[in-house]
Amino acid sequence: MSNVQPLTKEQAVAAAVREISHIATLPEITLKIIQLVESPTSTAQDLHKVIANDPALCSRILKVVNSAFYGLPGQIGSINRAIVLLGLNAVKNIAIAASLAKLFRGGSLTPNFSAKDLWTHSIATATASKLIADHIKLGLTDECFLAGLIHDLGVIVEIQYDRHRLIEVIGRLNVNDDGVPQADMLEIENEVFGANHQDFGFGLCEKWKFPRTFVNVCGFHHRPFELPEESRTIVSIIAVADRLAGELPGNFRLDQMSTEIPSDLLDDLKLTREQIDSIRSKLPEHLDQVSAMLA
Repeated sequence: MSNVQPLTKEQAVAAAVREISHIATLPEITLKIIQLVESPTSTAQDLHKVIANDPALCSRILKVVNSAFYGLPGQIGSINRAIVLLGLNAVKNIAIAASLAKLFRGGSLTPNFSAKDLWTHSIATATASKLIADHIKLGLTDECFLAGLIHDLGVIVEIQYDRHRLIEVIGRLNVNDDGVPQADMLEIENEVFGANHQDFGFGLCEKWKFPRTFVNVCGFHHRPFELPEESRTIVSIIAVADRLAGELPGNFRLDQMSTEIPSDLLDDLKLTREQIDSIRSKLPEHLDQVSAMLA
């Protein structure tokens, strides 16, 4: 057990975000791209100027744009053309996704968990989120995809801030041979850290000035009904996608004692169990495409 004096939730989050802000940061170019796209006066030309300064990012974006995920006709060889075809918002999301993988590097913390496991799970959640958004014709598939990719950023905060406490949390989950925890990770995080990965994710997204949708996804994906209805749709999608990803063999699910999707979540998104079965059946094939795209 930790013998650290308990902090309030706010103190715990502030301490963690302060501590990691000089360890794990999004590349400066990614933050610039976020600011640009959030500004109503920005143009495609402004975005192109920023991206053109980073050849590695250019090639990542073109790889994504030309992947089976987008299914666009012919090869697209320029960022300008990518921006025209996909729009500023989609290219912004691709740029963030391309730079996120760096945060999920690192060896195993325990036999049951490594940061790479979390990245694999994040990609699966992102893929399921896109399939759900496509199904309900939300028109925000890129946003849902990125939201799925970042939903567990709070766990990365825990790794960077105090991996020994996270190892203690994982040890107390009594994970069985099938990778299923026998205790509630959120409750144990609250006991050990004074806050849970939702709180840490919320704090970090605010620090990085992420759009409010992503702040809410990181902060409420285990409790979407605490948000007002008008702010809930994408968070509810991620909550369902998180469970679908958790069902996949070998997928991270330390924060899910059960992957059963509650009926109130399905009702919120106007989805039936049959529709979820259809999405579930498409997930493995789509996941292969996305994993290749983000490799």
